[in-house]
Order: sequence, then C-alpha cells, then structure tokens
Amino acid sequence: MIPKPLHYANELLAFLLELAALGALAWWGFHTGHGLVLHLLLGIGAPLLMAVAWGTYAAPRARRPLPVPALLAFKLAVFGLAGAALYATGAHTLAVVFLAVAVANTLLATADRESLARKAH
Repeated sequence: MIPKPLHYANELLAFLLELAALGALAWWGFHTGHGLVLHLLLGIGAPLLMAVAWGTYAAPRARRPLPVPALLAFKLAVFGLAGAALYATGAHTLAVVFLAVAVANTLLATADRESLARKAH
C-alpha cells in the first residue's frame, strides 16, 4: 500500500491525465481531415466517445466496471490512443511524455488497488 499523500496525488494525476486525453483527442479531431464538418465531427465525437466509454467502464462509479486486468488494458488503450493523437498532430515530445506519465500512473494505481484488496482479505 502506498502512503496516503502519494495515493491522493496519483488519483489527482489520473484525473488530470483523463482530461488531457480528452483534450488530445479533441485537438487531433479538429486538425484531422479537410472541411469544417469533419473537423467538428472528429473534434467533438472522439472525446465524447472516450468520455462515454470511460464513464461506462473505467470511472470510479462506472455502470459496468471492468475487472482489474481488463480495466488496466482499457486505460492503457485509451491513453495509447490519446498519445497517438498527440503524435499525429506533430506534438511528438508531448506524446511521449504523456504516454510515460500515463503508464506510470496507471501501473501505480493498479498496484495500489491490488494491495488494498489483499489487505482487505
């Protein structure tokens, strides 16, 4: 189990990463393809799709929460897509930093969750 201050800091970082992923998908969408309609469709649709999927499967109060291994894969896939979106917009360094922080955050949160589950038993 990690110390409480680190737990809370990691939870805050997770929330900020989720917001950054939404922003990355919106940025990518508004700069992908040609024409206003496509920009609006992707710029609004991609982050909206991510928000709905996250709320359904990965949020703390998800309607259909995933088991830990599937949740880990889901989060890494979403963050991977957001990192790819950043990379596609030309923000290569930002994409690499985002992905590194997202992976570290997700692994620490998973380890913390598993240690709490073991302690409860």
